[in-house]
Amino acid sequence: MQWRSLVLGLLLLRLGLQALLALLPALAPGLCLRRRFPFPFPPPPGPGSSHWGSLLRRGGGGGAAGGDEYERRYSGAFPPQLRARLRDAARGMFVFGYDSYMQHAFPRDELDPLHCRGRGPDRHDPSNLNINDVLGNYSLTLIDALDTLAVMGNSSEFQKAVKLVIDTVSFDKDSTVQVFEATIRVLGSLLSAHIIITDTKQPFGDMTIKDYDNELLHMAHDLAVRLLPAFENTKTGIPYPRVNLKKGVPPDSNNETCTAGAGSLLVEFGILSRLLGDSTFEWVARRAVKALWSLRSNNTGLLGNVVNIQTGHWVGKQSGLGAGSDSFYEYLLKSYILFGEKEDLEMFNDAYQNIQNHLRRGREACNEGEGDPPLYVNVNMFTGQLMNTWIDSLQAFFPGLQVLIGDVEDAICLHAFYYAIWKRYGALPERYNWQLQAPDVPFYPLRPELVESTYLLYQATKNPFYLHVGMDILQSLEKYTKAKCGYATLHHVVEKTKEDRMESFFLSETCKYLYLLFDEENPVHKSGNKYMFTTEGHIVSVDERFRNSLWQDILSGEENSAEKIKPNELKAVNFSSNCNRVPDERRYLLPLKSNYMRQIDRMVGLI
Repeated sequence: MQWRSLVLGLLLLRLGLQALLALLPALAPGLCLRRRFPFPFPPPPGPGSSHWGSLLRRGGGGGAAGGDEYERRYSGAFPPQLRARLRDAARGMFVFGYDSYMQHAFPRDELDPLHCRGRGPDRHDPSNLNINDVLGNYSLTLIDALDTLAVMGNSSEFQKAVKLVIDTVSFDKDSTVQVFEATIRVLGSLLSAHIIITDTKQPFGDMTIKDYDNELLHMAHDLAVRLLPAFENTKTGIPYPRVNLKKGVPPDSNNETCTAGAGSLLVEFGILSRLLGDSTFEWVARRAVKALWSLRSNNTGLLGNVVNIQTGHWVGKQSGLGAGSDSFYEYLLKSYILFGEKEDLEMFNDAYQNIQNHLRRGREACNEGEGDPPLYVNVNMFTGQLMNTWIDSLQAFFPGLQVLIGDVEDAICLHAFYYAIWKRYGALPERYNWQLQAPDVPFYPLRPELVESTYLLYQATKNPFYLHVGMDILQSLEKYTKAKCGYATLHHVVEKTKEDRMESFFLSETCKYLYLLFDEENPVHKSGNKYMFTTEGHIVSVDERFRNSLWQDILSGEENSAEKIKPNELKAVNFSSNCNRVPDERRYLLPLKSNYMRQIDRMVGLI
């Protein structure tokens, strides 16, 4: 009987500590805000395990007194002290990765975190597209991280990094890169940093550069001009997938490209055009979007994932929300948000309706009724028939996109599915077979999509559940991916073996979204400005500059059809005012009822 008495005693002690912790804010308001936490960062949980109890014992806040396991773990208070500690941990994660890159890899493109060295294009094997599509010998990771430095308020390092880019980076390189990757990672970051430097309000602190003469804008212009040959000599207007920065389109270039790669250039190219007053860049990007849109199926309205740029023939007939398609849909909506062209919204609305009609499976409502949880699958673009039983990690961006259009209820369910997979493995496998309940492609390259959706769902709902999700993600990254000199790709999410690569989006997106999730007072949330994130996580302000163009004939074939929206109508972008989309009675409880959470956990083999 002694063990029973011991357990009972520990339980009473724990309840007493919880009660004391609950009283602390009332007894001494602000006391803990003025000092650092006296305990170390809590250890990450193992796959499928609960760490809530350990956090309670360490002073992390009280769970729900009643209810089931899910309510006890997720619906309790999330103290501001814990949130501040996690914000600092997210910043520390970025700093360690960034400093390691600068010390061991700069001026090369990427950091190899296991061997503490730099990585550039694979000159010995031009067919190694996994490397060569991304790395252009132009200090990629430094450029991609610029606006993260600003968002975190590090003005001195931001100014130093900008000057370093201006002084050392050139795009006059014999490098063949993917047009899409160069656009979202490099062009987008240069434009974002330029906008931050020239913002008269300077919400992130003093990010101005002495004697700055629009050098980043000029660099962005130079890069875009070098990408333009990809849009030439194509019968459809859909660009070639790759271009050599010095020589143009390679003679042996592939005539096949993916929908996302060709149709997700409009935000960056449009910003550049409107800053320069030169319609060329927006025109070619918009022409590519319209060309792809014209090739959708007459039967389903869906697009495939791979197309021949000369014939317009669909080589890949899979229609889904993941790799090959994802950011095409994202940029239809974000182009509308940024530029206010009604045509973009009309295309997005049609696409979204077709996605709901043909890709969505499961019960009609997220939080009501019987049946399987909502899930978006891969189908044949012409018939709508299921093509396979896997989904990929890139699809985890979609709940965040649903938040922007106000479909928060559906976003909650889809996000919960991906989070359940994360809980099982401590990462998201690149492909997960929902029928076999196992990874099809088991690596995880530090992707940000689940973190991005977690952040946007929190901003829309203010539900503490998403802070718990972010804490789980941060802990997993620290436990499984931290390496000697940075953070490493997981080669296998089950075995937790590592690959010697830290892709640039880890600093530009994953760390940024984690930091913003926990930094309630960040100027992104408090400055009164409206911001939008590009598909690479680069921040751009939503203002009148980008709704005014000097040209009228490129945006639509019909006169006066490109109706504008006003900045004050962009409620979806102003994340802090998006909370009224979730019913009051559930705003501070679990976003998804416990029985539905349990159902999803069972679907992925957690229970």
